[in-house]
Order: sequence, then structure tokens, then C-alpha cells
Amino acid sequence: MSPSAVPSSTSHGHFKSDLNLSLQGLGVEYPPFLVGPEALETLANRFYPPTAALKKVLSINRFTGIETRAAIGDVDHPVVNQPTPPSIKVLNDLFRVEGVRLSVNACRKAIQEWGGSVDDITHIVSTTCTNSANPGFDHFVVKELGIRSSIEKILLHGIGCSGGMAAMRTAAHLALGSSYQRKPARVLLLACEISSVLVRSELDSINEEQQTRVGVCLFSDCASAAILSNGVGEDATAEPIFDLLGWKHQIIDDTEEDLGFDVDPLGWKVVLTQRVPTLAAAAVSPCFQDLVKSVPAVDDNDQSPIAADFDWALHPGGSLIITGVEQAMNLTPEHLRASYEIYMKYGNSSSATIFSVLNKLRESEGKENVVACAFGPGIALEMMLLRRHKTGPSSANGFESDGTSESSDAAGVAVQENITNGNGVPHMNGNPITTNGAAAADDDNNTDGPAAEASSSVANVSEQNGTPAAGGEAGSGPSLPIEDVD
Repeated sequence: MSPSAVPSSTSHGHFKSDLNLSLQGLGVEYPPFLVGPEALETLANRFYPPTAALKKVLSINRFTGIETRAAIGDVDHPVVNQPTPPSIKVLNDLFRVEGVRLSVNACRKAIQEWGGSVDDITHIVSTTCTNSANPGFDHFVVKELGIRSSIEKILLHGIGCSGGMAAMRTAAHLALGSSYQRKPARVLLLACEISSVLVRSELDSINEEQQTRVGVCLFSDCASAAILSNGVGEDATAEPIFDLLGWKHQIIDDTEEDLGFDVDPLGWKVVLTQRVPTLAAAAVSPCFQDLVKSVPAVDDNDQSPIAADFDWALHPGGSLIITGVEQAMNLTPEHLRASYEIYMKYGNSSSATIFSVLNKLRESEGKENVVACAFGPGIALEMMLLRRHKTGPSSANGFESDGTSESSDAAGVAVQENITNGNGVPHMNGNPITTNGAAAADDDNNTDGPAAEASSSVANVSEQNGTPAAGGEAGSGPSLPIEDVD
């Protein structure tokens, strides 16, 4: 490959027709506990008085569309059952054990599917928003995997839910640099989040500040990994999972206060404003159009493809994020089936979720081309076009088949019906809810009822006395407590 033929972006912002970049292995590792919405209520009632703000959060918690979330322990885990919330030191020590363990297992799955040796890995790009220790957690993962200590490492921080895609974009640029030097690149990508143990910190804020903080209803624990190859020196029989065709990173102006993840003595604090779903949905279409035009492999000058021509691997930041993009791009739940299924069963695992969605998406046949998309603090929008190669069961790489996987529109309908009764009427257990109903007992002047508020809150709402609060980050924050239900 001559330097002039090295795949790269041109000065006009167009990608070469063959970047020769591909994902060769995927691995997802969820912890062994799946918790239902009742777990948050159990822990809240154990330690906090039934204030108006807490009642509202617990009502919203019943209508997120999430059936279970992945967590590292059950509702009696000692870290979340002390008289006070765990300190950042305790959280760091826990991450050093549980986060590294999940990460090593996810990496081993990705490496096994790739089929190469750890000695062939040239770089590692990692990300997390639930740990900020130095050296980073990637240092300890490298040691556990037996990777040489001289490997080139990059640890990304401050990017929340968009972290997995930002890591993939960074790895792509590293791999293209190696291609220019005619060197092989086998980049290990890693994202890990331990959010569940931040529950007490969030509940403390709800109690002390009387804030309606819905991050505590959404987030979960996970590690995921992938191997990205530039093809140089590759065995001709190597079979990629996805080819990378092009990508785009964009910041939505003047949104720094809408999405973030603030450092706190008790961990990190999620604050999410009501503008996030609208801002996110509005940004997707122009970004998609620009990206498609920059990728000759999918852009036909006579007739550019539309969003519905692709499968979508959308980071499931909340139900209104998913449905907002679905509506803005004229998609159906079938296009977003993997995002819905991961959201329902595992919740939002921040940066680690996008690889989980891609892993789920490749289980079944679908459209040849895929749009991957995620939002992070900034607000940052990450988008990538991929081309599908392999399809087939991914249970060995992160999912156990239980025979209940929903296809077509079923997953999306299930999420939406968990919020409304199918006619737009808030409900619980099939019964309409009014502000006089049991589920609406939040002692304030909420004329819409908690289920209706949940519908507008799931996509990352944070309020203080009814006014959107500044700061915080969607897609990187805490989850609820922990209960073994599966």
C-alpha cells in the first residue's frame, strides 16, 4: 500500500472508498445481577424519608421502559447499605476490583473471537466516566491480560455515554496512522462503567436538595470490548464483523449545561435537563446527511440513501432519546430493535453500551449498512457508518439466549407500552393513572401524573423545584441499587 493510497479523509472531508478498517471481535460482560425497578424503592425506603421529591423519582422509576438493569451486587450489597453513602475512595477501590474484572472478561471474549494473540495487539484505547484514578484502570487490565507493558495506551475521559464510539473513532485514526507506515494495527477497545453503587449519592441529593434526579432510574454496570484491525499483515481468511466506512464528531453549541457528570466527594452526580431529547433528535438528521455524503461506499450521487435504508445502533440513553430519533429520522422500532432490547433488559451502561448494542444487532440478519450513534456531554454527537459482515449468535461474547428475544417492532412497542397504555394514557399494571391514583401520590402540583412525567423524564430529565437544573451528564451516571432477580 503506497502512502498516496492510504485510506484517510481528503481535504474535502470525504472518506476514501476503502479504509480497510474493521471490527474483528466483540465482547460484552455484564455482572451477574439483574435488578428490577422495585430494588430502588427498597433501598430508598430503607434509608430515606418519603419526601415529595423521592416519591416523584420512585414513580418515574416505574415507567422508564427498563425491565431490569445489570449490577455488581444485590440490594443488600454492603457498599450501598452503610449509614452514609460510600466515599469516592471506597468507590475507586471497588472499581479497581469489579471494573477490572468485568473489563478483563470482556476483552478476553473479544480477543477469542478475533483469534489473534495478545502479543499482536498494538494499541489499547479505553474509556470510563465512573472512575478517574491514576494510573487508569486500563493499566491493570493490561497486566491481567498479559499484554506487554510497552503497549501504546490511551485512556479517554470526560465523554460519558459517547465514550465507546469516541474510543472507536480514536482507534480508527491510530490504525490509519499505522497503515501510512505500512505497519499492522490491532487496537483493543475497552469501555467499562460501574454506576450502580452511586445510587446512595444520588438518593442523598434527592433527599437533601429535593431534586427530581432521574439518573438514578436509568444506569447500570457493564464492560465491553472490541478489536479493530487495519488489515495490514492480516490472514486472508480473517472475517470481520463490521467494516468502518466513516465517522463524524460534532458538538451541539451552547449545551454544556444540559449534559454532564460532575465530580463529588461521594462519587459523581448526574444532572440532566429536559432539553436533551429535543436537542439530540434535532442534531441527528443533519449529522447523518453530512456523514452519508462523505462516504462514497454508501452515497449514490443520483439518489443518496435515507435513514431507513440502514439498521441503527443507537445508544439507548433513555426511552425518549430512542423514540425521538426514531421519529426524527422516520424509522420504525425494527430499525432500532437492538437498542430497545438492550435498554429493556440491561438499562443504560453509558460508554459500554454501544458495543453491547452492536453485539446484539449482529445476532440476526438485517440491513447491510448500519448507523451507530451516541450522545455525550458537550453535548457531543458521535456517528459512524458500518458495513455488516458476520451474523450469528453472540451468546459466547456477552449474551445468553433465553428464547425470549423480541424481534421486529415488539421491543419498541414494549418500551412505549411500559410508559403508556398504547393510547397515550399513563398507566400502571394496565390501569389508567390519574393524579388521585396510587402511583400519583407525589404531594405536589403535578397535573400530569408520574407516568406522564416519566415519559418526559426517561430521556434524562433533571429538575429542581420544577425548573430544569444545570450541569450533569446523560449517559454516564448512576444506576439504581442491586437485587438478584435473574
